[in-house]
Amino acid sequence: MSKQANNLIHASSPYLLQHAHNPVEWYEWGQEALQKAKDENKLIIVSIGYSACHWCHVMERESFENYEVAEVMNKHFVCIKVDREERPDIDQVYMLAVQLMNGNGGWPLNAICLPDQKPVYGGTYFRKNDWINILLNLAQMWEEQPGKAMSYAEKLIEGVQQAEKIIPVKEDITFELAQIEEIVAPWQRSFDVTDGGYNRAPKFPLPNNWAFLLRYSFLAENQSVFNATLHTLEKMMMGGIYDHLAGGFARYSVDDKWHVPHFEKMLYDNAQLLSLYTEAYQCVKHKPFRQIAIETIDWLFNEMMDESGLFYSALDADSEGIEGKFYVWDKKEFDQVVGEDAELMSAYFNVTEQGNWEEEETNILRRMIADEAIMAQFGIDEETLNDKVGLAKAKLLSVRNKRVRPGLDDKCLTAWNAMTIKALTDAAYVFNYPVYYGWAKCAMEFILESLVTDKGGLYRNYKQGKVSINGFLDDYAFTIEALIALYEYDFNEKWLQKALMFTAYVTEHFSDDETEMFFYTDKMEEALIARKHEVMDNVIPASNSVMAQNLQKLALYFDQTEYAEKAVAMVKSVLPRIKNYGSGYSNWCIQLLNEIYGINEIAIAGKDIEGVRAEFSEVYIPNKIMMGGTNSTLPLLKDKQSDETKIYICRNKTCQLPVETVEEAVNYIN
Repeated sequence: MSKQANNLIHASSPYLLQHAHNPVEWYEWGQEALQKAKDENKLIIVSIGYSACHWCHVMERESFENYEVAEVMNKHFVCIKVDREERPDIDQVYMLAVQLMNGNGGWPLNAICLPDQKPVYGGTYFRKNDWINILLNLAQMWEEQPGKAMSYAEKLIEGVQQAEKIIPVKEDITFELAQIEEIVAPWQRSFDVTDGGYNRAPKFPLPNNWAFLLRYSFLAENQSVFNATLHTLEKMMMGGIYDHLAGGFARYSVDDKWHVPHFEKMLYDNAQLLSLYTEAYQCVKHKPFRQIAIETIDWLFNEMMDESGLFYSALDADSEGIEGKFYVWDKKEFDQVVGEDAELMSAYFNVTEQGNWEEEETNILRRMIADEAIMAQFGIDEETLNDKVGLAKAKLLSVRNKRVRPGLDDKCLTAWNAMTIKALTDAAYVFNYPVYYGWAKCAMEFILESLVTDKGGLYRNYKQGKVSINGFLDDYAFTIEALIALYEYDFNEKWLQKALMFTAYVTEHFSDDETEMFFYTDKMEEALIARKHEVMDNVIPASNSVMAQNLQKLALYFDQTEYAEKAVAMVKSVLPRIKNYGSGYSNWCIQLLNEIYGINEIAIAGKDIEGVRAEFSEVYIPNKIMMGGTNSTLPLLKDKQSDETKIYICRNKTCQLPVETVEEAVNYIN
């Protein structure tokens, strides 16, 4: 007999749909549930997670599918389920509240709130009996001592509203290299010189950290940071965190050696890592970096692409209820699949009889030995090794694809898709492969056709022809960034015009009169208990740091002084925080680098614009924007029409004499 569905049965989120047959009377966040809490004077449970979250699944199995637990929840509370990826605004508020209460947070996130949504208690994962006891105690307190609960909630929400508040800096600040060096020096002390990344476990890839450190170490000629960055990229791509068969990275490694992944694969991680490995390849021309980027793109198109041309959000960590089961191998099966090359491939992928992690006789594929050592050990050359590895991967992947697959979160999120569009455009440029640009263009055109609101804003989500949530600041910030990237590839000014349009929307709907930062939520949206700014760069760069970079670039393209001043003011406001915690503000650090070193404006006029652009793709210039065209409306190109190909290098409103070759232009830059 099938279980009766609750109110989540009509949700768009796969995460909410996973809970649609729980005995808990779940509601989506919305007026119906919030009004019910007020009418019945009940506390609210706000339970937040996402579809690829392992411990969210565990708590569901232990508590939310249990009738004893459901009886307590349904009797005393109004129960609301939230997908943090669809509604990061709600997650942002209650995550901060739980962090203020407990000093830490994570998912699943469970907040108990008063009928007016103000939080009074919260935490992450709870065991079944602990959860029941907490709920009964809170219900009793609300019945017998409501004043105590309201007093605590008032103090807590005041803390939430004041936390992370940015104070504008009015005095003049001169940006200089010493500021960056002051930030990087303590940061360096946390580097893991043996295994890459930082001296801690778990280890997250944090691609934006390494993107900044790559650019900084290149521009400042800091060899030790440069080496640490490249070493980290090599260790990550060799570890078990990388899927050596299908491509793509897991969300993080539970250990300090990139060995055992938390097996979920997120679109936002892979989009950023694709950009990072592409940029690192452009910098040092290390072929394995290029290969990792290409394999990650292959994974995106093989497993994550919607028929619309957009990309899905995530692959689950679990299959058949067991984390990682889809990805791991015992020695016997591995040898049978690989065949005559079993000994070679076991050495190559660190596959052993006893298994290479805690699950008995189970192996996570990883690289422990360099290719040169493998070739020497087995007496083969590079071509032979590559052929044998390619064949073994194909055989293993064919067998793996017949297993029960991890769950797919098939909603498409605007911000994450924009990050992917930018990454594909980066790869098309650096690898000179226009097919990637074609896919990026297709996805952006779908967003502009199907995810734009009647008022000119953006929707947050798309699934099976439906949109339901209006966009947040990150949706706009990453879309603007992707539009600029598309322009720099094809020099079609329609992308820049769209970027200007969305920037105007952000300025009108997200500005804060009291600070230089933008709010995370649109002023037209429902009011939560706090309206927050997203300032700290996390696993995804903060939407405000992305907007600051967008404003700086658009200021240069369109000679918009107001945008340039706004970008500078934003960096000045956050600079005191960066000094104390560089790795938490790495995208702001990129903006600070741009202010210190300046941005090279590369303008190409004449007949062979595409050829010149392709030549520039061979050269690593981390602080640049590019433009080109013959009938351009952009101020810097307007009076630079020519039958001959001319390259102009400009900085700080000053242009050098035009040159005809990329080599001459690069000399100006250097």
